[in-house]
Amino acid sequence: MPSPKPLHDPQVLRAIAHPVRNRILAELDARGSLRAADLARELDIPANQASFHLRQLAKYGLIEEDPAAARDKRDRVWRVVNEGGFTVEMRDMEKQPGGKAASRVFRENRRAWGRLVVDSVFEKRAKGTHSTLTDSALLLNNEEAVQLSAELGDVIDRWTERTRGGGSDRITYLYYAALLPYPAPPGAD
Repeated sequence: MPSPKPLHDPQVLRAIAHPVRNRILAELDARGSLRAADLARELDIPANQASFHLRQLAKYGLIEEDPAAARDKRDRVWRVVNEGGFTVEMRDMEKQPGGKAASRVFRENRRAWGRLVVDSVFEKRAKGTHSTLTDSALLLNNEEAVQLSAELGDVIDRWTERTRGGGSDRITYLYYAALLPYPAPPGAD
């Protein structure tokens, strides 16, 4: 799997902060190339809204047309530009013009998303689906933390490759993980 592509432009960060665009990127990553109509059906949004968000993602170089997957020259099929995903170094991003505002919008949206993800694990789930929330305390040095992240990334990459684009019996699952030094509880010094 390709390495993650670093993002440096604050406008791109603002573009991916939008929840629908973030979900479109996730679906394209999980399923492979898709049409606006496919995404609209999957996200339960109007096709013109899906098309708008696809154009915005393309404008910022995050997705591109996939002519090989099109039925004819009028058929627009989209794919992610980099199957390895993207990385953002917030400290570098915040030093650029507009970077602090873009970072604030992105962080607020990601915080809200994190709360939604955790709350969703505890809600009643659809029959035949699985969800779990796990947290583990590990004693690691920095190099081991980097290695663990890479190994977990490799496992996810293998599963992504194995399942991309296949099967009407599949739904898109979210794997949501964070690895960081154990945070202090709120209000602690």
